Amino acid sequence: MDVIICANEDEAGRYTAAKIAQVARWVGPKVVIGVATGSSPLRAYAVLADLVAQGKLDLSEASAFALDEYVGLPEGHPESYKDTIRRTVTEPLGLDPARVHVPNGFAADLQQAALDYEAAIKAAGGVDIQILGVGSNGHIGFNEPTSSLASRTRIKTLTHQTRLDNQRFFNSLDEVPYHCLTQGLGTILDARHVALVASGEHKAKAVKAIVEGPVTSMWPGSVLQMHEHATVIVDEAAASQLELADYYKAMYANLPDWQRVTL
Repeated sequence: MDVIICANEDEAGRYTAAKIAQVARWVGPKVVIGVATGSSPLRAYAVLADLVAQGKLDLSEASAFALDEYVGLPEGHPESYKDTIRRTVTEPLGLDPARVHVPNGFAADLQQAALDYEAAIKAAGGVDIQILGVGSNGHIGFNEPTSSLASRTRIKTLTHQTRLDNQRFFNSLDEVPYHCLTQGLGTILDARHVALVASGEHKAKAVKAIVEGPVTSMWPGSVLQMHEHATVIVDEAAASQLELADYYKAMYANLPDWQRVTL
């Protein structure tokens, strides 16, 4: 696991975008990107959109797979992840809407929808780079604490803390769904590269647990310690509880040029 400590949220977003662009250029026009919602990756998406607008990155043939979708919202709801991905990813990055996939949280048969989503990822050749945020309780995707480390796409019940964290997107807590359809931890681990971005002191405890704690289902993001190519990108506030912060900074400062990530 590589840990990159950035000066602030803006720098963390720029580094994340650079990592995504690097993998996209390695793979070529048909790169498969795993996309996340929430506030954490928004700066990265904005930087990628600028690269696309400047003609420095072409994602018109890329495919995208979202991590999750609420269950219980009416289709077309502005806070559904299908609509959120359209606004924040598909349109700004110039993606072909037909190549952008979101778990079908509106399906009558959610178990079949989960199986279909796994099959769609496999048919696309797997995810080349998965973008992740992390919840204050360590969840990635909507894999809440005690999720199986080998789990696949399935329906999950959201914790009260996750619903509180997401209340800011709704008029009240009562409007926040209790259930979701989410990629599993095993599904996420199948991605060839993973880039997790986190900002703010409220994420510091989770960042410490997933980077320096034991691998445990109580902190689901800790499973990334088992990934061959995982990069955790945090600002100073989110890194504030890391015991080895000085080492991570020294490691990055002394990287050879060929290992550096630049726009």
